[in-house]
Amino acid sequence: MPISVTSNDVPALTDAPEVIEEANRFLNEQTAYLKREDREMLFSAFLFAENAHRGQMRRSGEPYISHPLAVAGILTQWKLDAQALAAALMHDVMEDSGVTKLELTEKYGKTVAELVDGMSKIDKLEFQSKEEAQAENFRKMLLAMARDLRVMLIKLADRLHNMRTMDSMRADKQKRIARETMEIYAPIANRIGLNAVYQELDDLAFKYIHPRRHHVLSKALKAARGNRREVVQKILDAIQAKLEVQNIDAAVTGREKNLYSIYRKMLEKHLSFSEVLDIYAFRVIVKDNSHCYLTLGALHALFKPIPGKFKDYIAIPKTNGYQSLHTTLFGPYGTPIEVQIRTGEMHRIADAGVASHWMYKSGDEGFSDVQQKTHQWLQSLLELQSESGDAVEFLEHIKVDLFPDQVYVFTPKGTILSLPNGATCVDFAYAVHTDIGNRCIAAKVNHELVPLRTKLKNGDHIEIVMAAHARPNPSWLAFVTTGKARSQIRHFLRTMRFDESVHLGERLLSQAFSALHQPLHVNDDIWEKFLRESGEKSRDSILADIGLGQKLGVVIAKRLLQLAGTWSEDGRQGKKPMSVSIRGTEGMAIQFARCCNPIPGDPILGFVKKDQGLVVHTHDCPQVSKGRIDAEKLIDVDWDPEVARLFDVPVKVLAENERGTLAALAAAIAEAEADISAVTMGDTVESHERYLSVQFTLQVNNRQHLAKVLKNLRRLPAVYRLHRVRA
Repeated sequence: MPISVTSNDVPALTDAPEVIEEANRFLNEQTAYLKREDREMLFSAFLFAENAHRGQMRRSGEPYISHPLAVAGILTQWKLDAQALAAALMHDVMEDSGVTKLELTEKYGKTVAELVDGMSKIDKLEFQSKEEAQAENFRKMLLAMARDLRVMLIKLADRLHNMRTMDSMRADKQKRIARETMEIYAPIANRIGLNAVYQELDDLAFKYIHPRRHHVLSKALKAARGNRREVVQKILDAIQAKLEVQNIDAAVTGREKNLYSIYRKMLEKHLSFSEVLDIYAFRVIVKDNSHCYLTLGALHALFKPIPGKFKDYIAIPKTNGYQSLHTTLFGPYGTPIEVQIRTGEMHRIADAGVASHWMYKSGDEGFSDVQQKTHQWLQSLLELQSESGDAVEFLEHIKVDLFPDQVYVFTPKGTILSLPNGATCVDFAYAVHTDIGNRCIAAKVNHELVPLRTKLKNGDHIEIVMAAHARPNPSWLAFVTTGKARSQIRHFLRTMRFDESVHLGERLLSQAFSALHQPLHVNDDIWEKFLRESGEKSRDSILADIGLGQKLGVVIAKRLLQLAGTWSEDGRQGKKPMSVSIRGTEGMAIQFARCCNPIPGDPILGFVKKDQGLVVHTHDCPQVSKGRIDAEKLIDVDWDPEVARLFDVPVKVLAENERGTLAALAAAIAEAEADISAVTMGDTVESHERYLSVQFTLQVNNRQHLAKVLKNLRRLPAVYRLHRVRA
């Protein structure tokens, strides 16, 4: 007996009989694969959602309940379970109608409530910008998806229906939503294998982002379709005849390219519309893997294959579980033919991806493989979230990882790894393990040493060379492509910088106490009081802020002393405050100013610059002498006697422009046991004919070492003038 919704159940829909009709079709036809008790639960969920949205209308003028009903209808195509369909019917009730998660839990159970909550935006919180709010909402949804994939399936169905019914919106809002769809939702659909949804979302987004281009291409495609029919039929007949001769049972169809993929190919390959349409596409579906390869051989015998245009995604599936053989052939009249060869199971996965888990209950390895790969990706989302500094950074990493093009490379043990197109050796290192990425210093590709920024190609064998004390280089962020590598590098640098800033903050706070001539020790109770008053999380976060210049040490010191009841304005003058000792190995918390390049032995001073920590200058630096730095922010610093590192210092030399001069200069520098890190050749009027102007960036231990280098250079007869470069 069918379940029936009537106008007595929902009197508010008396004027919208089409919605009641759609509800009955959903409950009886679309969900026929469910048990009756599940459909009765969906009947209850529909009434609950209708009551919650009563009086709300869509921009098109339809009752709002028509939208969640359509979303649930899309999900029935993937045969989703009753819990997911109930959540789809009620996916907006928390956000739009004030229904609480507790109410949903009591009425429909914890799982349905969790699914609805995963779909709800975070409107109650305040954000600095729309971008931050959007990023936080994505973060919440993606983490809910990592716990239960049905959240994303519901969201994709929700976005698909919204994109289908966006005509009544303002043009600017249409473009904003379409861009968001193309950047996030379409790539996610592709990433989890929902190919049909991916293509439709791309086409709909294209329609609203470039309406005129969409209209022109759409019209041209319709006109071209009729002209191509005869050629397509000839190729189909030839393929089917060849397969029959080879006793291969197969279904052969012409494959239509979607509009956005045509547009993208025109842009990327600088082709005209007619050139793209000259490529004919076909799909051959056979019964098992062995017949895929038999079919490939038969087609290569029928039409000549184009070299370099064959891809075996059966042996090495794509990251979303997609499997097929791809080949491009020279067809009749010299026209290229693209052919996909796959089994029926592969075809279902290609269309439904991970949703095939609900559509086709099967023990086949192909399905478990898809689920496993999706699960691994979802776990990587959780890892990205834990390593990202904030929601905006997390969203950036997600976008990076959603690009569909892949390269397949091998580890030294022969394991295949798939990475985004353009991935480098550093991306590979982090893909294997975070510790390998953090400690890598070099890489071998196909047994040859290459730079870490080298881009990988299909089939490369990669070996990473590591060192125990190595650490990530900030410059890697300029070339890595994977979200994992980017987030791990940032996390390491942020943690390292935090630790160094805490250490520097302690020293600056000690100096502040010394300047105030007060005891250096503040007990834990006073710190607890200060933390409660300031709302900070920990003592270390305050010390890090002092080290990074976010807070002034003297202000914190005064407040701590006030809370301790020991602050006094008396007797604060007359003593020299303790200086901060610089070793040069403090890392990112201490910066040496590029304008004067201080080295040990130079009289120095420092000031705390926001987000950069302590910046050290020479006392006669033009930046200081010209009053560009607030005198109150200056801090006494001196060199630690145990400095044991090299410092860069620029030296300019004017010498006779004759053969062997540059070699003599380099030899004199090497004799003084200094290194050359950079050389710049000058081109002044003075040096144009007779003199050669050269600027060396030397690496020296201290001022005495520099004096030794300069003395060696002055001894050379060819040297006319030299000096240390000051800004």
